[in-house]
Amino acid sequence: MSFANVEYLENKKMKSKKLVIFGIAEQAEIAGYLFEFDSLYEVSAYTVHSEYKNKQKMNGKPVVNFDDVEHRYPPEEYDFFVAVGYSDTNKLREGICKSAKQKGYSLTSYVSSKAITWPGFKCGENCLILESNNIQPYVSIGNNVTLWSGNHIGHHSIIEDNAFISSHVVVSGGCHIKRNSFIGVNATLRDHICVEEYNIIAAGALLTKSTAAYGVYVGAPAKPLDKKSFELDGI
Repeated sequence: MSFANVEYLENKKMKSKKLVIFGIAEQAEIAGYLFEFDSLYEVSAYTVHSEYKNKQKMNGKPVVNFDDVEHRYPPEEYDFFVAVGYSDTNKLREGICKSAKQKGYSLTSYVSSKAITWPGFKCGENCLILESNNIQPYVSIGNNVTLWSGNHIGHHSIIEDNAFISSHVVVSGGCHIKRNSFIGVNATLRDHICVEEYNIIAAGALLTKSTAAYGVYVGAPAKPLDKKSFELDGI
């Protein structure tokens, strides 16, 4: 038996909570793995809208229709997590979170044991914070925020609801990232600037000034495109 399997079996003995995950794509597969190996949750099932249900199992667990998930996995016994990416400037994930709460579910969050946080750190519901995130003191993180791997989130920064920060992003101290924004891989934000709502900050961008709502910013130093974020396909 491999070390990973031994570790999993030991971890399984400590499970005290049950979880249903929305999604059957890569993000859901990753989220399920992380909750199983690095939380008190045991993943009981995955769920998705019936028109997208193209498999019966995910990670060895059943995949059920979202329309009636609350009847098979009642909210009184199971918590919920929405594992969806940044489509439509995170509005898709935001909408599913609202639907799950309307069904009566409590939304949980995952914070990696391999992330660096400090006493007093809190995040909102349905957050996914992966390994090697360095979150400095006095950072505020809202609901439904994804921090992929290896980001630096500087002191006194605020990240509002429904944001998605990909990997190896540097957010300098005192920044304010407003709701439904997306920040691409290796982007850098100078200190004390504001990323307005529904922004898209491209991979590798160097943002030195505050932005305008619905803006798309590329380059180093970053400049706005003529198009607004809602005009871009596939985001």
